[in-house]
Amino acid sequence: MSQTETRTQADVGRYVSDTWRERYFAACDAVYALGASAHAETDVETSFGTTHVYMYGPTDPVAQSRTPVVLVHGAGSCSAMWYPNTPALSAARPVYAIDTPGDPGRSVQREAIHQPERAAQWLDETLAALGLERVHLVGSSYGGWLALNQAHRRPDRLASVTLLDPGGLEKVGLRFFVWIFVSLFATFAPKALRPRLAAWLEQPVLIVPELRTMVRLGVRAYRIRRPAPLPLSEDELSTIRTPLYLLLGKRSLLVHPHRQVERVPRLIAGARAEIISNTGHGPQIDHADAVNRRMLSFMDSLD
Repeated sequence: MSQTETRTQADVGRYVSDTWRERYFAACDAVYALGASAHAETDVETSFGTTHVYMYGPTDPVAQSRTPVVLVHGAGSCSAMWYPNTPALSAARPVYAIDTPGDPGRSVQREAIHQPERAAQWLDETLAALGLERVHLVGSSYGGWLALNQAHRRPDRLASVTLLDPGGLEKVGLRFFVWIFVSLFATFAPKALRPRLAAWLEQPVLIVPELRTMVRLGVRAYRIRRPAPLPLSEDELSTIRTPLYLLLGKRSLLVHPHRQVERVPRLIAGARAEIISNTGHGPQIDHADAVNRRMLSFMDSLD
């Protein structure tokens, strides 16, 4: 499909130009360099476009044989956002970090995937193309909705699902969009003010220069063309049988943490749910060491 044909589809994301795409990729590479080094990258074809995947792995043969981890990032980002997590996770297990089509990254979208069944089909096709029959799926924010949706619609390849302050549990409210807008505006603040703003907004983007540059260039370079996903109903949540671990930031503005930490285990049999203090929407960045330990402990308990 040509670039012109892609642009006529209102629900397919695109870069504004090749120049801005390359500038964004350079910024992403600077963030990737903060984490573990990928031992390989690959592109897999699906019905919805080309999915780009980064692969990390342990050197220990025993760890190499463990059930792999698949990471799905949040909206408006790419797999580089996992830089605080890839060193610990990939020391213990094989790790695959997926660039979601429709977000800035190295995947190429041809068809929309925001509809729940299409999203589940895309992710299942991606895992199949990678030869992954059984995975621990980890999703953050919008990636959390994708993981939750997968557990509901196509759970056969899932050994577990870990949700990090995810979408999909309740309707996205105005307070979250205001936080996103104010956080983006704060990236233009003088350097001396950024630590104070980062603490006030619970926004680590402001104090990691490479991450700040990547976020700003992503907004400038890429046009996301999809609506916010609808939350799963209580009936849909109650169908989930995949082992599930929910980690929420105490000051999250995407969900109401205390409400969901009670609700999810009530609806999903055996689900675990915890609240991480002193953080908002990014617990895996703000408290990477603690979150990495908890995720690995959960996965180990199932294997």
